[in-house]
Amino acid sequence: MKLHYQAPSNSSTVTGYGPGYIEIDRVRYAWNEWGGILLAPEAAVQPWAVTDPSALVAADVAPILAFHPEIVLFGTGSRQRFPQPAALAPLAQAQIGFEVMDTAAACRTINILVAEGRRVVAAFFPPDEPPPAIPEQP
Repeated sequence: MKLHYQAPSNSSTVTGYGPGYIEIDRVRYAWNEWGGILLAPEAAVQPWAVTDPSALVAADVAPILAFHPEIVLFGTGSRQRFPQPAALAPLAQAQIGFEVMDTAAACRTINILVAEGRRVVAAFFPPDEPPPAIPEQP
């Protein structure tokens, strides 16, 4: 007997990530158009005004709390960039776990947690480096 995992059809997952974009359910979202992005698997993808982890303040966490997650993943670009602890205080006060990781790791981790049926939200910051230039054609 063959067993095949099938993710619930109502749960969004990350299907790709590359320079300048993140792909959710096979739809590309360009960082330069969206800025930050909030992904809650059972809700529509939402733009997030915060574009730099060091600029995050406690009030910016309110849209995340509205999803009532049990864990929050912060994807911070090609490397880990940590927000100020005071900005994450609302999560700690609500006893919500959180992890700060590079965006590639956050993409993989949210897919695993969604497959486990966990209430997770990913908050993706745009990368801190511009996407590579596309060479001009001769």
